[in-house]
Amino acid sequence: MRNKTPENSDQPKGEMLDAGSFSASIGKWFPNLSSTQIESLTWFYLELMKQNKTLNLIPLMSVKNAHSVHVADSVLAYGFVSKNLLPGHPLYIFGSSNGLPGVVFGILNPELKIIIADRDTKKMEFVKECLTKLRLTNVTLLSKSLEELPAGSVMNACARGFVPFSKILLAARKQMAKKGRFFHLKSDGWANELAGLPSQLFSHWSPSMIGKYRQPETTTDMFVVQTEKTSD
Repeated sequence: MRNKTPENSDQPKGEMLDAGSFSASIGKWFPNLSSTQIESLTWFYLELMKQNKTLNLIPLMSVKNAHSVHVADSVLAYGFVSKNLLPGHPLYIFGSSNGLPGVVFGILNPELKIIIADRDTKKMEFVKECLTKLRLTNVTLLSKSLEELPAGSVMNACARGFVPFSKILLAARKQMAKKGRFFHLKSDGWANELAGLPSQLFSHWSPSMIGKYRQPETTTDMFVVQTEKTSD
């Protein structure tokens, strides 16, 4: 990224980190990230905070810890998602009109083709601006819902805090190809949610927990659950 980090005078007032503090935290938590990746994540974080008051990109109660519960969370989740992607296919991300985790994933792997699909045009303009400023040519935007995609067109999909398993799996029943993988970024209630699924869904989907991690400086455990399409 060649764009400079926004000046502190342009940042919104409130409980948030300045550029230096954010960069230091990310660098400490993820020492394998390059200086360019940390710079890009820092710019994205500051822009997310700047635009949040007008666009409601993240819940207000999470602003104070957004560096951990949103940005670092997406970095940690990527480690598990990336290892299980089906090669040769783009990753569709649904409900990511705040750039989480789509923009973060794009920063972490500029070789991965990512398609962010969402109907919220106002928030998608925010993501479009981020992609332009960060020069993330590997990430594209699609103003469509999951149900509007062609049948059998999706092999890799991901959603973070989107909708319950029952709704997303029903919505993806036709669009996901057989053997396609849907990655769900979930909190610790995922097992109970999965247990409540209608039994007929298990004839089409095979779920498995592929990752568990803790958000930095919190006691919150998060999970990556993969559901594989087993039949049409």
